[in-house]
Amino acid sequence: MTVMPPEQIRAKAYLNEKGTQAPIAQIRERVADAFAAVDALLDGVTPGQARVQPGGGEWSVHEVVDHLVETHPLALAEMRALLANRHSPVSPIPAGLQSAAPMARSWEDLREALHRLHREVLDVLEAAPDLPTQARAPIIMVINTQTPDGRVTPLHWTEECDWKACAVIFRLHELDHLGQVRKLLRASAGR
Repeated sequence: MTVMPPEQIRAKAYLNEKGTQAPIAQIRERVADAFAAVDALLDGVTPGQARVQPGGGEWSVHEVVDHLVETHPLALAEMRALLANRHSPVSPIPAGLQSAAPMARSWEDLREALHRLHREVLDVLEAAPDLPTQARAPIIMVINTQTPDGRVTPLHWTEECDWKACAVIFRLHELDHLGQVRKLLRASAGR
């Protein structure tokens, strides 16, 4: 029998408590707050700052936003299918999904696309009933775990989620990349 690390146990409990069991009004508010935080941070990022390559296999801010612009439409299609109590045709969404040419789009186009997607997700959540459905989608979850020797390593697993858990994953996904963008901007400012 495989023992789940405590971080995975907490993540699963979070999806249940803040997603599946939470009132839709709370989910809407939390997702909207995460989107607003990302939009506010990115509003101050210039195209030059967005393109700074940090090295070491890390994504630039531009590539992070490309990732969000590529994954959000799929996650939205997934959530819409689950809301209709249907199997999602797009699951599971690859964790590291990017466009074929992440740096090809202009920064302004990426920002506009992300803002439009944020609005679309919030519109779907605004119209969503506070009712459970039976449909589930396989979601690839990625969290950081700490090994006994103190190293931090990513843990990947597939979690079967209902539409409310999928909705709250929008928040988690945005906040994860918000932290990544802040770190990238601090590092580039220090150069």
